[in-house]
Amino acid sequence: MEKKIIVSEAIPKAVGPYSHAIHAGGTVYTSGVLPLDAVTGQLAGGDIKTQTEKVMENLDNTLKAAGMGLENIVKTTVFLTNLTDFADMNEVYGKVFKSNYPARTTVQVAALPRGAMVEIEAVAVK
Repeated sequence: MEKKIIVSEAIPKAVGPYSHAIHAGGTVYTSGVLPLDAVTGQLAGGDIKTQTEKVMENLDNTLKAAGMGLENIVKTTVFLTNLTDFADMNEVYGKVFKSNYPARTTVQVAALPRGAMVEIEAVAVK
C-alpha cells in the first residue's frame, strides 16, 4: 500500500518531527491539529471557541490538501486541557458537523503543545 504525506502552505508548519497527515488506501489520518496561524505560527485566540474554530479551519485545510473535506471525516479525537471547556468546544464543533456526525472521543490532557487549549485529530475516508 502506498502512503502519501500531505503538505500544504495553508497548514501551519509542524511543531515536531511528524507529518500533518498521511493518505493511505483511500483514508487520511491526521496528526493532532493545533489552533496555530499558518502564516505566523502563533497560537490563535485566548479562548476555547476561537481556538476550536482555528483548529477546524486548519483541519479543513489539511483535508483539502488531500482532496477531501470535513464531510469525509468518520472519527475525531478531541483533546482539551480543561473539560469545563467541553460545552463551548462542542458548540463550535456542532456548527461544523450539522448532521452525519463522525464518531468522537473527547479526553482531558494535562497540557498541549504551544499552550493550546484544544487539539483535534481525525480520520477521513473518500
